[in-house]
This record gives sequence, C-alpha cells and structure tokens, in this order.
Amino acid sequence: MTDVRRVVVTGMGVVSPLGTGVSDTFDALVEKRCGIDRIKSFDASHFTSQIAGEIEGYNVKDCVPKGYRKAIKVMARDIELAVIAAYHAVRDAGLRTKCLVDRSEVEGGVDVDSTRFGANIGAGLICADLNELAGALATSAEHPDATGNRGFSLEKWGSDGMTNLTPLWLLKFLPNMLACHVTIVHDCQAPSNTSTCGEASSHLAIGEAFRTISRGAADLCICGGAESKTNPMGLMRQSLLGRLSTDCNDRPAEACRPFDAARTGTVVSEGAGLLILEERERARARGAEIYAEVVGFGAGANASNWLKPQSDGRAVALATSKALADAGVSGDDVDLVNAAGVGTREHDASEAAGIRAALGDRCREVPVIATKGAIGNNGAGSGAIDLAMTIMAMKRGVLPPSINTREVDPDCGLNVVRGDPIDSRADVAVSVATALSGGQSGAIVIRRASE
Repeated sequence: MTDVRRVVVTGMGVVSPLGTGVSDTFDALVEKRCGIDRIKSFDASHFTSQIAGEIEGYNVKDCVPKGYRKAIKVMARDIELAVIAAYHAVRDAGLRTKCLVDRSEVEGGVDVDSTRFGANIGAGLICADLNELAGALATSAEHPDATGNRGFSLEKWGSDGMTNLTPLWLLKFLPNMLACHVTIVHDCQAPSNTSTCGEASSHLAIGEAFRTISRGAADLCICGGAESKTNPMGLMRQSLLGRLSTDCNDRPAEACRPFDAARTGTVVSEGAGLLILEERERARARGAEIYAEVVGFGAGANASNWLKPQSDGRAVALATSKALADAGVSGDDVDLVNAAGVGTREHDASEAAGIRAALGDRCREVPVIATKGAIGNNGAGSGAIDLAMTIMAMKRGVLPPSINTREVDPDCGLNVVRGDPIDSRADVAVSVATALSGGQSGAIVIRRASE
C-alpha cells in the first residue's frame, strides 16, 4: 500500500469586500474595518434588507492571458471572482503556470506538470443577467387580450425571444464553469470537480483536493470556492427564508453580529477564496513558502431538515470530530477555531452546539474567530476565505476580532474573539463551515508549518 502523502498550503488568493489579496483582507480584519454597506449595484429600496458586502473596482482582464480575453464575455460575476482569486493564488505560490507565462509575468517556461495539477472549486446558484433575460422575455409576450393582459408565448419565445440571447448565454451561468475557466487558464489537467453545497462548498472542495493529493492522483490542486449573492435573486431568496438582518439598513457596518446575544440575521455578500494545495516534498524541493499543513478533513450532513439547522448541531459535530480523528488530534490539542458564524439565531446556535460537542470542555478556552461581521455571507466562497484568514492568523500570530460581537450569547458558549485583536500562537486550528440550506457541513484541520 502506498504511503499517504502529506499536503501543504503554498498559495492563497482572496477577493472580498475588504480587498483583493489575502494580506489586504486579513489586514482589514485586524484593523476592524467593515466591507458591508448599502447596496449600490441595483435598486434594493423595495427589499426589507438593503445592505450587502459588495466588491468594487476589479478587472478580470488583468488576470487572464491576452488571448483569453474574449472568453470574459461568457463569465458571470461568480466566474470572474474565481478567475481573479485563482490568479492571485498561483502568483502567491510562486508557480509558473501557463497563464503567468503567457502574460510574461515570470521568467522561464511552465514549471508545472499539467497532468498532475488538479482543481476543485465550490460554486453557488449563479444569478442570470436579469436585464438581458428580461429583454428576451419581453419579446415573447402575446398580444394584449380584451382586458389588456399579455401572456407568455412559448411559440414567440422559440421564434423571437431566444434569438435575443447569445448562443453561449447558458455557459455564463453553469456552476461548473468556475472550474472550467480556471483549469483552462492555468492548464490544470488532473482530476477536477465542482461542489455545489452552499456555504460548505469551499470546505468540501478543499477536502476533496486534500484527498486527491494524499492518494497520489495529483501533485497540486487549486481549490476553494466563489459566489456572488449581491443580486436581486440572491437577496430575495435569503429574504423569503427570513435569514437577513433588516434592522440596520441605516447602519450597515453593525448589521451582522456572529454569536452575539442581540444578533438578528445575516447579510448577503460576494467573494472568492482559492488555495494552492501541494504535496509537501514537491513544495520543499522547489523552495516554496509553506503557509500551513492540511492534516484532517471531515464532512457531515443534516438529514432532518434541509432548511432548518439541527438544534444540537449533529452535522457540525460529526464533521469536526471526523476531521480531528483524521488529523490524529483531540479537542485538547486545538488552539484555534474558525467558525462560520453567519449571524442568524438558529444557525449560530446550531453551529456552536456542534463545536462544543466535538471539542468538549476545550471550547470554553479555545479562541474562536468569525469574519462575517466584516465581510458578510460570501456563499460558496466563504469557507475558503475563512480558512485563508485562519492560516494568516496562525502565520502572523494575531487573531482578528469579530467586529460586531459585543456580548456572546450564553447559549452559544464559545470564546469568540471580540474587542481588539489579540496575540496568540496557534499550532493546530480547525475551520468549520455549514450550509444554510441543504444541510452539509465540513471541517478542516490545519497545523502550523514546520520551522
């Protein structure tokens, strides 16, 4: 039997409402800045929640070779965010992939065996371009009847409406297109997959990449997730499910309060986080900077109700316990926890119960970091962003506070970092993610890189 290979993180790319680049986002968290504001990208005045974490000022053209720029026409916003995060992750890892070589950003040829370079990327429900779609639908309306009503005509849709959409229109909105574009741009030919499990997508994708490299099916993988919920459909879905903060439209920076006793809901956002996982000996041989080692992964599912979290957090507890066992550590060994902490009463309480069940008495002492107060709920991208921030906290020895968590809910019972950043050395950390819908949960255990 082949020995299990060790897997390390050598690159990280993050795009969030706080900035582009892993350091920019982490620095903003430490400085207690908030990326949540009133929505500017569309008219949200008729929604009960009118705030979001929006990303401004990026240009995806700067992240692809010149010869690939035509493909941007068939990239939805989610895809663009993934492509940007991938570019930054590859650069951060010091790899000479096809993209960077074609852009003349590095000296020498490609130094990656494409047949050993895989990809696993989490995606969400990509919102169709509503203006473009509405225009096509308008040409499919029937002539007004006697009362002035105009119905929808399938015949006119087939003859007129569809012709107003580009033939490649659908390719902008398929969840697997995030991985598709990233693998083409960077020539990743090893195993590739897409996870569509809500906020747990990134963790499940990273866990699969971890397993792929461990068993020898690839030497490197680009993995994580991306999603934009800052659109009318994304806002409407969460609004109808009663998950959004609606009492802070006039003070957006105070809206999302993870694990706080006075929390009232989450905030939609957008973002991407992609990591480069690499077989440890390969990384060492090329002199790469190693951020951390991935040592354990676990997953769980709520089979009780796909919309409501379990009050006892069984799925979170199962995922976390399995990840700790996979890493060969116990709750007593954990120095840091990164929690999803979306800010809804039910989900935070459920997640906290699961973490307590997995860590036991250790949960009273181990510090917990939660980022959603500053960046909102980034959907499929949230887990990888959180994991990247956890790795940065371990590397720098600084834990950023949850900016709106003032009094931790006693029912949650977690030691959430709040107030000011704190200096802390963490050798073992566990990052937890759980989907608001669908019931999936994931946990990843990381260890400080060997000196």
